[in-house]
Order: sequence, then C-alpha cells, then structure tokens
Amino acid sequence: MIRHALLRLLTAVPTLLVLVTLTFFLMRLAPGGPFDRERALPPEIEAALAAEYHLDEPLPQQYLRYLAGLARGDLGPSFQYEGFRVSELIAKGLPISLALGALAMLLALLLGVSMGIVAALAHRRWPDYGLMSAALLGVSIPSYVVAPMLVLVFAVMLRWLPAGGWLPGRFSDLVLPVVALALPQISAIARLLRGALLEVLQQPYLRTARAKGLSPAKVILRHALKPALMPLVSYLGPATAGILTGSVVVEQVFDLPGIGRYFVQGALNRDYTLVLGVVAVYGTLIVLFNFVVDLAYGLLDPRIKSQ
Repeated sequence: MIRHALLRLLTAVPTLLVLVTLTFFLMRLAPGGPFDRERALPPEIEAALAAEYHLDEPLPQQYLRYLAGLARGDLGPSFQYEGFRVSELIAKGLPISLALGALAMLLALLLGVSMGIVAALAHRRWPDYGLMSAALLGVSIPSYVVAPMLVLVFAVMLRWLPAGGWLPGRFSDLVLPVVALALPQISAIARLLRGALLEVLQQPYLRTARAKGLSPAKVILRHALKPALMPLVSYLGPATAGILTGSVVVEQVFDLPGIGRYFVQGALNRDYTLVLGVVAVYGTLIVLFNFVVDLAYGLLDPRIKSQ
C-alpha cells in the first residue's frame, strides 16, 4: 500500500509540470498582452513594464524563471492587480472556493446516494423511472445553464435568495451556487449507485439473504451498499475535478470572490502569472483528491494493495 502511494505521488510531479508548461506557452500564444489598452502606451513606458516583469526576455528564459520561482513557492506578481502577489490573491479566494466545493460535494453525496438507493429499491416502478429521468436531465444540463435559471427563478421571480455577491457569514449567498454546482454530480452519483446496487443484488449471497426473509431495505443497507459503493469511491476523483472546474463558471455567474473568478478575469486580461497560479493550485488539488481517493479505494479493496 505504501509503495502504491509513493508511486502515485511520484507520477503527480510530472503531471503538474506538463500542466503548467502547456498553460505557460498557450497563454503566450493567445493574442494580446497583459498591458494592452484601448489607447496604446508610449513605447518607453511599455518597454519599462516589460523589463520590470521580465517580459523582454526570450520565452525559454521566462519559462525557466517561472519554474524556479514555482519551485520556491513564489507564484510571481499579478500583472493586473497592482501591488498584489498571485499567492496573496489565491490565499484570499481559496477559502471561498473550497467552501463552495466542499458543500457542493456533500450535497451531491447525500442526495445522490439517497436517490440511487430509492431507485434501486423501486426498480422498474414509478419512483425509479421518475428519479432516473430527473437524473438524466441533471446530467444533460451543465452548470453554466443551470446557474442563470436558478437566479431567474429563486432570486428574480420568487425573491427567496440573493442573486449574487458575497458577505462573510451570510450563508444564503452560497445556496444557489452550491445547488448549481452540485446538480450534475447528484445526477451522476444517483445513476452510478443505482446501477451498482442492481448489479450487486444479483449476487448469490444476496439472493440467499432475500430468500431468508430479509426486507429489500435491510438487504441493501446491511449487505449490498458497501460493495456497491466501490464504483462510487473511484468516481469521487473525477467528480471532485468536475466540481473544481465547474466552480470557475459558477463563481463568475454569482459574483463570488473565489479563485475561479480570478482565473476568468486573469484569462481575459492576459494576466499570465495569475492564470498560471490558479492552474497550478487547481491541478495540485485535483491530483491530491485523486490520490486520497486511490488510498481510500485501496483500503476498501485489498486487491489494490498488491498492485
């Protein structure tokens, strides 16, 4: 198990390096620059800015300089937020993004698992058809479509919740973003768990349990749920990645000051260091969550430990 964990950690380093490298050069290939304005700057000012941020150096030298700073934990200065380091901006927005993602994942697990169990218990009856139809609809509609619809219904028409913004300590600001971010994952988890439960219920030992008179609910909760959760555990890595990447759009729609909004603004303004910093943080979080899921899967399935 320890060997498996160390191998996963070693493969994470080149993965992050490739991610940062691709982002670095793709940002440079995009048209425009960080100091482009509607009105052109005087050549001497433009040259001074380029020299201050080392943009006058050859591209390979800029790349190596950035990697050296990244190895020291220095993400560089922001080109657009004057006087701020990228690490300061990320430290300011990361708690909001993590709270949003954690609440969305918790909601997705609670509702998705419940829907999957109910659908499996009511196999081929109207609750099963109704829940799976709703799950199919939830999977089909992305967060950037769901979010404006939620604002229109619950903020504009019903006026139950705020349409956006953020006040520390006001939980109502997170309700709509969390729901918008969780809905696709609720649907995916419900469909995955229902299918896994129905497959596990065909096992001989579970047919024996039903033959002994155990109710369907007891058969699922006591005997079938744990093995059926194995595919769900392996899905948590991609689900977490989906929630993290989805929060980029959701934070922009609901005007939340998380790192997702910084990423969008940085991409629009060609703030190279800010975009690279957010990508590095998101990539590290995704690799870390996948690593934790792998460890959990290895603990649940002893066969993984020997691989």
